Amino acid sequence: MKTALLHLIEFYQRFLTLFSYGSCRYYPTCSEYVRLQVKYNNIFLAILNSVKRVLSCNQLFEGGIDYPIVKVELELQSNIGKIDFWLVPVKGQKGKYYLIKNIT
Repeated sequence: MKTALLHLIEFYQRFLTLFSYGSCRYYPTCSEYVRLQVKYNNIFLAILNSVKRVLSCNQLFEGGIDYPIVKVELELQSNIGKIDFWLVPVKGQKGKYYLIKNIT
């Protein structure tokens, strides 16, 4: 199910966003937020957080920076290659991190 959702989101990002005028109120965009939630979170939690995010994407909310929060168990690695994202700990929530995409 995760794979099917990720392919659907990728299709949306590649083809359907060409018809919109790029007025997302948040960073990262809602589609990127949903993709990261689905990829790194439990599917039900990802859907819940994504629906909450999309519903807040209107004129009643300010918008701004809203990184997805994921639960990750870290492992130490000595061989580090390309860095795709950064994990920043959420204050007061053990094992939960903000997922910040690396800009390269």
